[in-house]
Amino acid sequence: MPWFTEMWTPHVKFQIEINAHIHHETTPFQVIDVYDSLEFGRFFTLDGIMMANEKDEFIYHEMIIHTPMSVNPQIKNVLIIGGGDGGSARELTKYPTIEKIDLVEIDERVVRVCQTHFRKTAIGFDDPRVHLFFEDGLAYVKKTTKTYDLIIVDSTDPIGPGEGLFTQAFYEHCYHRLSSDGILINQHESPYFTKEALEMRRAHQKIERIFPIAEVYQAFIPTYPSGHWLFGFASKTHHPLRDVQSSYIHACGQKTTYYNLDLHKGCFALPNYVIEQLKE
Repeated sequence: MPWFTEMWTPHVKFQIEINAHIHHETTPFQVIDVYDSLEFGRFFTLDGIMMANEKDEFIYHEMIIHTPMSVNPQIKNVLIIGGGDGGSARELTKYPTIEKIDLVEIDERVVRVCQTHFRKTAIGFDDPRVHLFFEDGLAYVKKTTKTYDLIIVDSTDPIGPGEGLFTQAFYEHCYHRLSSDGILINQHESPYFTKEALEMRRAHQKIERIFPIAEVYQAFIPTYPSGHWLFGFASKTHHPLRDVQSSYIHACGQKTTYYNLDLHKGCFALPNYVIEQLKE
């Protein structure tokens, strides 16, 4: 059988044996491919880079959403930048207290492909609280006058269409779009390989200049480079450890597969080498 190959570095390959290459298209922004695999089920790539698969997507989406929601259960209005697979929206729609979710995705085809091939992930798009905007995320936060309690930057890597979502200007606009106790969460790359570690440090330094509270937390996602992945937690007032009282998703009667309160508290305890990198 054929294999899908992603180059994690010039010297490290990540390979998955596939049953079928289900979909391929080139959009004005990127190349989208959908595969079916023996080990990870269906997965899709953008420009040859793994974005999500059926076996481990729950880790990423639970950690990027339930962490801030447990810190501030009063969140009602949410903005997702990126998130075209629908996983972040799906997790947010599990909260009955959320009133509105705006999702800004630059490439409409990502959403449509995921609605066709990844119904379990994209089911959140069916919720009437979710509103889709197909435009550039940086341009959106620059022009909108809306205020949000939570902004989720569920972006690709800082190359191609996602590059503008790692700039100082973008984070500054997000700060101004947040309410007085608003929270910003962003996927923060990996600390392990050189390329991702550099972008991790750059993103953290930019956010730290803007927000009075800027912390980093971790999750272990097998199909992302090195498997060790980070998220950024930035807020105007809420601290991710001092202000968490309980697991809000469980208080809502929902089950999770990865996230729990003990994990929430522990995921902010970073390895020494990561702490040192963030200080550089």
